[in-house]
Amino acid sequence: MITLCGFPISNYYNKVKLVLLEKNIAFEEEVVMTGSKDEAVLRDSPLAKVPFIRTKQGALCESQVIVEYLEQLQPTPALLPADPFAAAKVRELCTYVDLHLELVAREGLYGAAFFGRTVDDATKERVRAQLARHIEGFKRLARFEPYVGGAEFTLADCCAYVSLPLVGVATKTVLGQDMLLEAGVDWKAYVKALSERPSVQRVEADRKAAIAARAAKG
Repeated sequence: MITLCGFPISNYYNKVKLVLLEKNIAFEEEVVMTGSKDEAVLRDSPLAKVPFIRTKQGALCESQVIVEYLEQLQPTPALLPADPFAAAKVRELCTYVDLHLELVAREGLYGAAFFGRTVDDATKERVRAQLARHIEGFKRLARFEPYVGGAEFTLADCCAYVSLPLVGVATKTVLGQDMLLEAGVDWKAYVKALSERPSVQRVEADRKAAIAARAAKG
């Protein structure tokens, strides 16, 4: 059985979890926090990043690598189109969301938005300018018909669902404007539409339970 290692508050952990649930792949979960010094963790995730998975064949880290592995491990239900070009367009969206939207917001804004840290004005303006350009690029790729890549739920939705809300909330909190909504990317309606999927309901329930448990500990 696959073991998914990480914690349910992590968006990239939930990206992988969505794929496991969508494909009905049996798995168990093990709580591992980012930055662990445990040699067993470093052996499986050399930068101590989450998520990573343990399989009978060994461990895999990096969320996109993991979900591509899961797609090949269990091709149905398919989360990538059969056509090579259409599949590449899904991968393009995954890369765009992960690297050009989420990572930019993460590196510049998450500390202030979610962890009570401070960010200087120069960083704010750099991130604002970079995201403004990247969001316009994202709009050229995304379709929302009703899924981010078109008519079918794909790996791109597993990326977009867990990350677009973080970009929206972080920009609203730190920059005073939800840059996605203001640019016409209605991530709230998109998230609401996906909330009918059992996989999303499970991920959200577990995420909220983890947040509540952390709050209870103070």
